[in-house]
Formats: sequence, structure tokens, C-alpha cells
Amino acid sequence: MIVPCEVAVKCVLPVVRAMIAKELVTKHGLNQVETARLLGVSQPAISLYSRKARGNALNLENDHDIAVLVGKLADSLAEGRLPQKSFIIMFCEVCSTIRAKGLMCKLHKTFDPTINIDECELCAVETPKCL
Repeated sequence: MIVPCEVAVKCVLPVVRAMIAKELVTKHGLNQVETARLLGVSQPAISLYSRKARGNALNLENDHDIAVLVGKLADSLAEGRLPQKSFIIMFCEVCSTIRAKGLMCKLHKTFDPTINIDECELCAVETPKCL
């Protein structure tokens, strides 16, 4: 059995990182090295995100709610006013929103075909805050 957080780590986290990286580069004019430093990843990872060779398991760019959350996160990172704890909380909010909206259900089913996505409500349940 694959739990939703495993799917999120394998597939959703790279998608969200790619979206943040795109915002940092295009909207804020940061280069790949600066973007990588802010996200805690390597410059080659940013290159892979920009070429859509990584972080393309889901297309979340057309979801307004996700775009707004990612935009706020990228803005805060670019302005240099985001402590680590706040970054984690904001990132988890993006992931929780993705899960609550059912945006990763089909992806979860590819990992675990036994899941009935029409009846599953696990991701709609608010998860406890660990921070």
C-alpha cells in the first residue's frame, strides 16, 4: 500500500519545486544558481525543471488556487523574508491543497491500483500540523 504522502514526495514535490523555480526565474529574474540556493537543490535540478525533464508528473499550472499559493511562496523566497519554518508551512499548504482538491488521485491510483478514487476521501481530511 502506498500512502498519499509517498506519492506527494515522489511526484508532487518536484512539480511544486518546478513551479516555484519557474516563478523565481521568470518573475523575479533570478538565475538558476540563485534559484537552486533558495530551494535547497542543485543548479542541474533547476535546469531539469526548466526543461520539464523533472517535475512534470502533474500539470498544476492552470489551477488558480495552486498558482496563487506558489506565487506567494516564490515572492517570499525572492524577497529573502522567509524563515525555514515558514517555507515548510507554506510548502505543506500547497501540497495539502493539491491533495484536498483531488489533483493527485489518478496519480496515486497508478502507484496503488487497489485504491478506489471514487470513494477515497483520505486526502480531503485535514492533516495534523506537525510544526
